[in-house]
Amino acid sequence: MENKNLIRDKMKILKQQVPDFQKTENAKIVFKKIESLTEFKIAKTILLYWSLPDEMPTHNFVEKWSNSKQVLLPALDGEEIILKQFISQKQMTAGKWGILEPNENECFSEKIDLVVVPGVAFDIKKNRLGRGKGYYDRFLTKINTFKIGICYDFQLIESVPANYKDVKMNAVITPSEFIR
Repeated sequence: MENKNLIRDKMKILKQQVPDFQKTENAKIVFKKIESLTEFKIAKTILLYWSLPDEMPTHNFVEKWSNSKQVLLPALDGEEIILKQFISQKQMTAGKWGILEPNENECFSEKIDLVVVPGVAFDIKKNRLGRGKGYYDRFLTKINTFKIGICYDFQLIESVPANYKDVKMNAVITPSEFIR
């Protein structure tokens, strides 16, 4: 746990140093790679996330693809992730932790074709380090779908401490790396 927190602290400092224009450029590169994947092209339903200021920006990608694919975003219900369809930014409200989520009443419970997952850090073995609450790990164990972790180059490290509760990604994409 101590190693995980040291990595989180280091990444927090590094993410604060990324200028907005670089975040936008990095996101364009990463999402272009995602768009080139067969898994993305054939996906009808995609779980994305509404990025926080310190994460790879997803807002433009969510809005772009919500017109032609069913785009889901996570919402929190107690300690669990539930899924809600993204309609528009105007139909979002701050949930637990201040993260924007769709204010739809209906929860999605059908098949998800692709998941794009944030992380504090990833490693070359496709392990993921989250913020420490376990929301994504608990959720991802319940579904069997292609999982892509995205991050900045410096968030891809040699080794992330992982155990049996941590869910591996099928791919990790940074602006300069594509691990599959």
